[in-house]
Amino acid sequence: MINLAHFNKHQEALGYFAQQLTFPEKLTLHPKTFEEVIHMEHPAYQDLIQYRKQMYELSLLQIKQLYSDTFDFNKTAPLYMTYNKFDTQKERGQLLAKLKVLYEMFGLKMADNELSDFLPLMLEFLYIAQWKNDSRAKGNIEFVIMIIEDGTYAMENQLAEQNSPYYFLIKGLRETLKACIEPVNEVKQHV
Repeated sequence: MINLAHFNKHQEALGYFAQQLTFPEKLTLHPKTFEEVIHMEHPAYQDLIQYRKQMYELSLLQIKQLYSDTFDFNKTAPLYMTYNKFDTQKERGQLLAKLKVLYEMFGLKMADNELSDFLPLMLEFLYIAQWKNDSRAKGNIEFVIMIIEDGTYAMENQLAEQNSPYYFLIKGLRETLKACIEPVNEVKQHV
């Protein structure tokens, strides 16, 4: 279950993750962007420091190449969260349609050429949607987070194997989302 107070606390960080996962520009790694959003007590702070440290060792051209090699030309780490998850295009299409309706319900207009399971778009949605005092918030936030969690699990492992700086970014994203979830109390069976 989602903890809305924790989610609200980390909502701005989701915008930061969205920015870092879009095609890199000169301002993508600007220190001020990081410092204004991510503080030392953030659950992903150490991972994001490591990510930034490795990225700062590269030129902007190298970062752009790394991004393309990692996400655009690599089917094992796609930014489309349902890309490798469904047996048929019909099943995936139904989920994409459901996400698009959800975005529109909360006021986010998608570009016509974008798929609704694009990770930066999903994070941007979680960042900008107005959730407060909306009875639909909890279930819909959980739905989007569940898709992101599922889609980034294999990606995180793949990026770790490649020693990619993006591993630390995805790991940090997963830690941030985990911090928004209530711990589940398991039912213990008495014998």
